[in-house]
Amino acid sequence: MNIESNNAITLTKDIKNLISNSQKTAVKAVDTGRVVLYWNIGKRIVEELQDGKDRADYGKGIIRNLSSDLEPVYGSGYSIRQLELMRQFYTVFSNTNTLRSQLNWSQYKLLIRIEENDKREFYIAESTKNCWSSRDLERQINSSLFERLLLSNDKESVLELAREEKFPVDAKEIIKDPMVLEFLGLEQKSNYYEKDLEQAIISNLQEFLLELGNGFSFVSRQQRIHIDGDDFFVDLVFYNRLLRCFVIFEIKTHKLTHQDVGQLQMYVNYYDRNEKQEFENATIGVILCADKNDAVVKYTLPKENKTILASKYQLYLPSEKELIEELYRKLDEINNYEE
Repeated sequence: MNIESNNAITLTKDIKNLISNSQKTAVKAVDTGRVVLYWNIGKRIVEELQDGKDRADYGKGIIRNLSSDLEPVYGSGYSIRQLELMRQFYTVFSNTNTLRSQLNWSQYKLLIRIEENDKREFYIAESTKNCWSSRDLERQINSSLFERLLLSNDKESVLELAREEKFPVDAKEIIKDPMVLEFLGLEQKSNYYEKDLEQAIISNLQEFLLELGNGFSFVSRQQRIHIDGDDFFVDLVFYNRLLRCFVIFEIKTHKLTHQDVGQLQMYVNYYDRNEKQEFENATIGVILCADKNDAVVKYTLPKENKTILASKYQLYLPSEKELIEELYRKLDEINNYEE
């Protein structure tokens, strides 16, 4: 290939990149413009309602008449439902300083459905920090990420981590229990092999990293370690840059046993003594299991244990009722086993 051909290929590649970047910028500009437009429309509707009669039917009439004027000209984006969303949008985000350029209208439609201010603030912070797509945000809301983090932490700590006002110092601050793995597409049944679940996770690694949360990167699967003539294989190895440590996952499709805890402790000890560098923190081990008894973990490990955790996995999205029941269950265990 001659120099002219090389130059032509480079030129084409550069121009394609320019076009692609320009298209992305244009789409982002359109998204931002739409958010600002809908906020201003919502503001104008609210101002009109505030000046009018204090009756619900009056407000419905205003929006219905407005839609009948706008929808024939500008399309279904100005239906009664959409105009009502714009009104809610301004009501929830009445201060323009709270709007984030990283969020699009689809994400704001999800956020205005959240009634609790702290909960909404959490999802805003996590979305902007992690560059979540609308689909990512919807999945995290539907999987009750906020509530699951609250099972192991207090609300203020969860919010501080989301706002990056503090860094995690304890694995419990970021390891979720339960972990929701509905994206694997597996049926809820009892006869899975561990290798099947592991393969499903690897095949959906991007989604699994999203479920793991901030700071995780994949290192290896079935990591072979050699101990005095015997070979062992660690299911999944990750690294967390916020905790500055390796995070080892062992998958168990049965109810957790003390033997499982002991096995994982051995792997953690090996990593601490052979893989961890001086500037890194102690390795964390997580048993991802179908069911567990927290007391088994507590009494199998030393009292000051902070590096071995057990987390149940769910192959379906949890309901609010399930999470409340899980919260009460954990509170009961704390009361019954606290020494």
